[in-house]
Amino acid sequence: MIEAGLASDKGKVRENNEDACLVLPADQVYVVADGVGGNNSGEYASKTAVTSVAEFIRENDLSNVSDENDLAVLLRQCINEVNKTIFTTARELPESKGMATTLVICLMRNDRAYFVNIGDSRAYLKRGSSIFQVTEDHSYVNTLLKMGVITRDEAKGHARGNIITRAIGAEANVQGDLYQTDLEEGDVIVLCTDGLHNEVSEEKMNKIIEADKGMKELAEELVDAANDAGGADNVTVVCLKYRKGARDEQ
Repeated sequence: MIEAGLASDKGKVRENNEDACLVLPADQVYVVADGVGGNNSGEYASKTAVTSVAEFIRENDLSNVSDENDLAVLLRQCINEVNKTIFTTARELPESKGMATTLVICLMRNDRAYFVNIGDSRAYLKRGSSIFQVTEDHSYVNTLLKMGVITRDEAKGHARGNIITRAIGAEANVQGDLYQTDLEEGDVIVLCTDGLHNEVSEEKMNKIIEADKGMKELAEELVDAANDAGGADNVTVVCLKYRKGARDEQ
């Protein structure tokens, strides 16, 4: 039913990779995170976030949960638990002070996809010949864009493009934004960190996804495209293809 592929790289500038991702095919849960913080604490934050998501899924059997409201409640609970873990750790360990992470989660149930995001890691949906961004960035630049202070062209390559306004672990309480969409045969979902969307335009992504290829190959090709464009940041991509009646693959 879901073909999944993933790829991650530190890019051409950074010394280490502070991104993390998680694929749980049996639960149809997929996660991407991008950590922030000095002394490798960003890397710790992102890995802790995806590990905490996995623990939440193990402790809360979602296999029989199909009601949209119940799923929304569980996703919000998941965000709260992950945030509590990272917020507490950042204050207990001096070397982890100030650490935080973005997070985007995709959960699939009954021909629908549910998303929750914090920060500027994104979810895209490719359907037919079109691609669109499902989630909305929690970033300084996006705030200016929504206020009409800058244009979309001015937002690209903005000097403060790396400033996020909401992150897991940054505050005691954090609110995730929820989205959902019906799925159609052949839909492709891309979860990614800003290392991809800062380097590769939607038009370029759309062109890369157009070709008929496996999700693992697609994820690797998108990472390569980010690196070819400069690779200024870590880049992580999880690609998912929805196929009715087919068995889950990874």
